[in-house]
Amino acid sequence: MQIVVRKFVGGDEEAFRLLNEEWIVPLFGLEDADRRILGDPQTHILSAGGQIYMALDGEKRVGTCALVKMGEGEFEVAKMGVAGEIRGRGIGRLLLEFVVADSREIGAKRLYIESNSSLKGAIHLYESMGFSHLPPGQGHPHFARGNVFMELRLDGKPKVNS
Repeated sequence: MQIVVRKFVGGDEEAFRLLNEEWIVPLFGLEDADRRILGDPQTHILSAGGQIYMALDGEKRVGTCALVKMGEGEFEVAKMGVAGEIRGRGIGRLLLEFVVADSREIGAKRLYIESNSSLKGAIHLYESMGFSHLPPGQGHPHFARGNVFMELRLDGKPKVNS
């Protein structure tokens, strides 16, 4: 398996939706915000100043992650999913490494993540990549399932300690 990560190209919309529905639906069910974003990523992510990334095994789209613009120099790492049959093989780490590197290239100062405490593997990955937990009340929940909030400072400012 030779995984390559690249930025979104036309035709990735369905894979973006399906890869995310594959993990969201059985664990949490889709919320209106999920339906809106997954139904029109061009409007809600790309045209709004964000980016979508795809992990490919040959021509097959096997993973995805989005960078959603929150404000000047601030982005949310969101909608990260890997095809179920190949989870646990480091594809999520490759995606996140690519996203962080690209964030630095575009001058991002801060990356934010909203997750759920039941997603222990994802949280461990974020922690291993330098994301810090935000203290209670400092997150900006977009989803009912969001109960873990983290950030990665890319501007040299101190991390927030939990």
